[in-house]
Amino acid sequence: MDWIEVAIKTKSEGIDRLTDELDLLGYDSLLIDDEADFLQFLEQNRQYWDYVDEKLAAEMHGMSRIRLYFQSQAEVETLKKQLKTLHEQYGASLGELSIETRPVRDEDWENSWKQYYKPVKVGDRFLIIPKWLDPKIPDGRLPILLDPGMIFGTGTHASTQMCLRALERTIRGGERVLDLGSGSGILSIAALRLGAKDAIGVDIDPQAEHIARDNAALNGMDGSCFTALTGNVLGDGALMRRIAGKYDVVLANIVADVIIPLTEIVPALLKDSGVFLCSGVLNTRLWEVTDAIEKSGLRIRAISQQEDWCQITADRG
Repeated sequence: MDWIEVAIKTKSEGIDRLTDELDLLGYDSLLIDDEADFLQFLEQNRQYWDYVDEKLAAEMHGMSRIRLYFQSQAEVETLKKQLKTLHEQYGASLGELSIETRPVRDEDWENSWKQYYKPVKVGDRFLIIPKWLDPKIPDGRLPILLDPGMIFGTGTHASTQMCLRALERTIRGGERVLDLGSGSGILSIAALRLGAKDAIGVDIDPQAEHIARDNAALNGMDGSCFTALTGNVLGDGALMRRIAGKYDVVLANIVADVIIPLTEIVPALLKDSGVFLCSGVLNTRLWEVTDAIEKSGLRIRAISQQEDWCQITADRG
């Protein structure tokens, strides 16, 4: 069955009133696209990214609309009449209340995105494979099966790929690994594939804990070698006590504004011969991160760059 998407043009200060009125009219399933909410979300979560996609920002610029979905044109015409009445009642306070329509095919939205994920070769050894595929694995490649869901870490982003290549250069076998900001668990799984003894993945998103654990299980890794935890190591004393120990490798594939404060605790988590691998750093922020690493007492060993992103390898020297 096909649907008709109706986008009602309003304005930020009128959205709450309009949604209330639509609810009274029986429209209880709707979507809101509002630049003010978008900008507020960005401001409240600024520490989790260094950039916002320019195309997305442009699409949201000046946008205040409500979207509804109908099965017939008759329903759309009824809505038009109701909006006309609301405009007469509230005037300009709800915006112009004009509408745009477009047909939407009734398809499997939950699974259609999967077509865009393909096996990806990374570095000299890894092959990242979406779990719903069963490709032939080339000789010498280590497969990493993933169900990425909505969690960062599919192997396609430059920052993740640089970390995977850094792990190839670092893991020799038997290492203990701590992955801060573990997302899908891809880096922990990669370390274990290379021969690490065990890995702990920590992420602030509770969903990441379950996804990382499930991805580890897809790769035949259970609780004996992989542990997934939820929390913020920068403010959770109980979590810090739980992960306390000395690690051969500490990973942080996040963003500069998170890596910089992490440098204050990373040295205490590393063995004397331990290595700190961080990524997710835009080249415009590189000097800030390297400065913080060096102030923590660690020494920069190598810096890699791919596209606009940088990966840093550091140790005690």
